[in-house]
Amino acid sequence: MACALTSGYTLDCRDSLGGVTEVYFIEAANVTATTEASGVITALTKAAGKRFYKYEQVKDTSMMNQTITANVQNGTVFYAQELMVVLNKLQTATRNEILLLAQNTLVAVVKDSNGNYWYLGKTRGLDLTAGTAGTGTAQGDRSGFALTFTGAEAALAPSVAQAVYSVLTTAG
Repeated sequence: MACALTSGYTLDCRDSLGGVTEVYFIEAANVTATTEASGVITALTKAAGKRFYKYEQVKDTSMMNQTITANVQNGTVFYAQELMVVLNKLQTATRNEILLLAQNTLVAVVKDSNGNYWYLGKTRGLDLTAGTAGTGTAQGDRSGFALTFTGAEAALAPSVAQAVYSVLTTAG
């Protein structure tokens, strides 16, 4: 059988945290190659002069989800990726960058609150598909942007090896 199970799952310590702390974006066309081994991106090549751009996240505001979607009758399965990013402060420079994010197909590397890095949009990219820009109502409300990026992949997002994420913001 080609799809034989290989392991089980054991409960361990309750030491996992939710949320996203950093997101790195690059245009999908500027990632020229990736190497994946056992669900880990072990090498990544960027186009000459291109790099990922880091978007720091305010704690408890941003998230990543992957929804498994299967159709038993058709024999298909895919993984819908969703990344929600919050950027505080309405600013012209941020507005201008959001316009560029919306015009591109992207790849994102997401750092979760456990210090793990995940590679979204590996084969089909991510698109900015929804968002808001608002001032809020009361003085304590958010004035800023909330953005949703979505994609669909044939596999769950692979993790990213330390050797790869340590050079994301270095020009290729």
